[in-house]
Amino acid sequence: MSAAARLEMAGISKSFGSFAANADIDLKIAPSEIQALLGENGAGKSTLVKIAYGVLAPDAGSILWNGREVRIDSPRAARALGIGMVFQHFSLFEPLTVLENVALGLDRPEPARALAERIRRVSKTYGLPLDPNQRVADLSTGERQRIEIVRALLAEPSLLIMDEPTSVLTPQEVQTLFDTLRRIAADGCSILYISHKLEEVRALCSSATVLRRGRVVERLDPRERSAREIAALMVGTELVESVRAAVPSQGPARLEVRGLDLPGQGTHGVALKAIDLAVHGGEIVGIAGIAGNGQAELLAALSGERRSPRPGMILLDGAPVGQLGPTSRRRLGQAYVPEERNGHGAVGPMSLVDNAILGAWQRAALAARGWLRHGRARLYAEAVIQAFDVRCGGPGAPAASLSGGNLQKFIMGREIGQDPAVLIVAQPTWGVDAAAAAAIHRALIELAENGAAILLLSQDLDEILTLADRVAVLNEGSLSPALPRDQADRERLGLLMGGAHGALSTDGRSEAPVAA
Repeated sequence: MSAAARLEMAGISKSFGSFAANADIDLKIAPSEIQALLGENGAGKSTLVKIAYGVLAPDAGSILWNGREVRIDSPRAARALGIGMVFQHFSLFEPLTVLENVALGLDRPEPARALAERIRRVSKTYGLPLDPNQRVADLSTGERQRIEIVRALLAEPSLLIMDEPTSVLTPQEVQTLFDTLRRIAADGCSILYISHKLEEVRALCSSATVLRRGRVVERLDPRERSAREIAALMVGTELVESVRAAVPSQGPARLEVRGLDLPGQGTHGVALKAIDLAVHGGEIVGIAGIAGNGQAELLAALSGERRSPRPGMILLDGAPVGQLGPTSRRRLGQAYVPEERNGHGAVGPMSLVDNAILGAWQRAALAARGWLRHGRARLYAEAVIQAFDVRCGGPGAPAASLSGGNLQKFIMGREIGQDPAVLIVAQPTWGVDAAAAAAIHRALIELAENGAAILLLSQDLDEILTLADRVAVLNEGSLSPALPRDQADRERLGLLMGGAHGALSTDGRSEAPVAA
């Protein structure tokens, strides 16, 4: 083994029962190297990096740090060596502030005032704004991810493991983060970068290790391969991409929002300001925006988790539903995929069958006369698992046992399988591999082609530009004009996401923000 490697993992194997998550994996990363770890959902990436970070112990194999064999038996031991990690799923205490959460993640936290100042400085440097005094419960999913990134960087690691760090950033912010990561690497820090955004990998990383079903299938320079070629290596077959054809005509408006005003949630919530929106049958409307600009409030209002001031502010197939709850709206044909799959989209300790019942008991007839129909629910869960290629231990498996991407596929399948009239979906492919993302995109396109109205909220501009017929941007609680897809280029949307209100009208003239 080479003493030149910052981290070297040799012959790493890890099984869970009869399932081999990692099988004789070798991984080596040098000082200052930015290396990608790639693979489809369930390929073994998370297991491998959890072993490197001390969350899991390997069944076999060895780990060397700067040429010396080490035993990493806890995250504290990993941090003591100089390994930092940003997890895809957050480890935060919602009742506590940003400052308190960061302090809990540091082995030797400094005094509160000094730590707060350092958080402000580091978050500003990396373009990830945070207020140390904000309560985590009041933050969006994207803002919570910023805490994880900043907390890891505060420890000044020698190896930084990053799991899907750009999923809630604008193109401009992604470029800023990449510039920062390159500077960090130039100073000697190694970076192990996990992402399903292959163009980002090609732009940032000089090497990549590709896993498939727990084994290394290839090591390559991603700059020398196309994203399509890399995706094929990940899944073992040629990737079939989905393309949204132009919509020749629109059906009637199935979802309408009329002058929706809503106070922000919590102390730091964002108020919605006169939101006007119409989504027609057969249409996909995309809403882009940086996390924390009113997405949580809009999703809560549209799902029925928060009531609107007046019933007529939200209409579903012409019926005023603004003061109806989620159950009543589902009965009328609405389905909903929240941005946070753990705890909101699914209950981890419950089986996939039970999670199917939670979201689909009405429209899929999984209950009758006050009794649950477990046999029918099991068949429904099995159909979702098969249709969306959910890798799991069967319909009785706990939701928490699935990888993030596989759980996302199950939730998407559960909602789409109900053949809704209106589907409201947030971050449909967050943390999902290229093949699974393509399958989800195809399912959304087919649903729209069958007459459903789809409202898509996403921070992934590539996804929005692939799927949406019209695109609007939510910024500081206001909705920009909706642009046809052929006029909604990345630069224009990125500027609107960054707060350039009215700067980019369709005719190039300045105009005030107008709702879609």
